[in-house]
Amino acid sequence: MKKTLTDIILTLMATVAFAIAGFAITQPTDASAATMSYDKIHKVAKAQLGKPYGWGATGPSRFDCSGFTSYVYKKGASKKIPRTAQAQYNKYKHVSYKNIKKGDLVFFGGSKRSISHVGLYVGNGRMIDSQNRGVVTEAVHAPWWHAVGYARVGNVE
Repeated sequence: MKKTLTDIILTLMATVAFAIAGFAITQPTDASAATMSYDKIHKVAKAQLGKPYGWGATGPSRFDCSGFTSYVYKKGASKKIPRTAQAQYNKYKHVSYKNIKKGDLVFFGGSKRSISHVGLYVGNGRMIDSQNRGVVTEAVHAPWWHAVGYARVGNVE
C-alpha cells in the first residue's frame, strides 16, 4: 500500500500528539501535593527565635511576619510561598481552628480582606511569629491579636 503525503503527515502528527500526552502524564501534577516535613519546617522556625523584627525584612538576620513564614517554608520545605500575609491568606486552602495542624498558617487583622499579620502554628494553641518583639513563640489567641483565619500550605506531616 502506497502512503500519500497526507497519510505520512497525519501519522507524524498523531505520533507527536501521543508523545506529548505521554510526557505530560509522567510529569508531577502539583508540587504542593508532595509531603513536607513538619520537623524540618519547625527546626528552621525555632532557629529564628530571638531575631529582631524589621519591616519588609525577609531574613536571615531579621524578619517581618510574612518574611518569616516565607523564609521558613523556603528553607524548611523548599516551598516558595507568596511574600505578603494577605497574599498567603488568599492563596491557600482555609481550615477551621478545630482542624488546624502543625505547619498551618494563622492570620490576623480586621477582616479577611485586611490581613495584617501571619504566624506559623506549632501546636497546643501556639505559634511562632515575627512581630515588634522579634521572632517569638506565643498563643494564637493572645488578647492583642484578632484571628481572622487559618490556612494549609500543603501536605505537612
